[in-house]
Amino acid sequence: MKAIACELPQTQGVPLSRFSRAELHRLVVERGICEASASTIARWLAEDAIKPRQYRSWVFPTDPEFLAKAERVLDLYEGRWEGKLLHPGDLVICADEKPSIQARRRIHRPLPTGRGSPQRVEHTYERRGALCYLAAWDVRRGRVFGRSEQKGGIEPFGRLVRQVMTKEPYASARVFWIVDNGSSHRGHASIDRLQGRWPNLVLVHLPLHASWLNQIEIYFSIVQRKVLQPNDFNDLVVLARTLNEFEHHYKVAKPFDWTFTRADLADLMASLSRHEPPLRLAA
Repeated sequence: MKAIACELPQTQGVPLSRFSRAELHRLVVERGICEASASTIARWLAEDAIKPRQYRSWVFPTDPEFLAKAERVLDLYEGRWEGKLLHPGDLVICADEKPSIQARRRIHRPLPTGRGSPQRVEHTYERRGALCYLAAWDVRRGRVFGRSEQKGGIEPFGRLVRQVMTKEPYASARVFWIVDNGSSHRGHASIDRLQGRWPNLVLVHLPLHASWLNQIEIYFSIVQRKVLQPNDFNDLVVLARTLNEFEHHYKVAKPFDWTFTRADLADLMASLSRHEPPLRLAA
């Protein structure tokens, strides 16, 4: 029974994507494999080390230089670059865009919390437009810079870079900018453009499908949780002002306690290499 539970239903001629407890019970009873009840089967599967009914989405690394690029970023988080310790004045920035943030005006005001009752937010809303929120997170100092734009792109991202790089200590220090491969800062053209404009800037690209290594995504998750849920803004002006005010409110923050290291990455890559498709990673 456990062997069948670990197979895809199609291999048993069943038109399902995965077995439920009831469907698995039906199959084994119909075929005379097992007479246990559905609840007993559920208990057996719950006690087993393999959970065939569970799944999660995953993107296998496809960048042939995934390991080398990811290690550079993890080294920066630990205060190293190209095998050497960073200078005390060096700075590390993580940056990206959070596109298409809608301003949703609810057609009825939320109802306040009551005894034994949470706040109730009206499901129906009017769309009042959308904006793109760009932000840069100072990894070593725990400081955020943000701006709202009508849309993302090379020029809006350039304005974010200028917003940071014209202020001290960034104007005088060596500043590493960690970015993903979005169209606003992709490839060698972005390196030439930004490093040509700011000689003290070093642009560092993450490998493909590795935004989870970008600390700005942690900040965006905080914004989503603390500012944008539930989404109730009369217009884009109010939304942009609220995002800006949150940046000032968040100045009490400290650098993130980043614990994922080179060793953790090596363990992850080794684990993935034991599954198909095979990975071709840089040495």
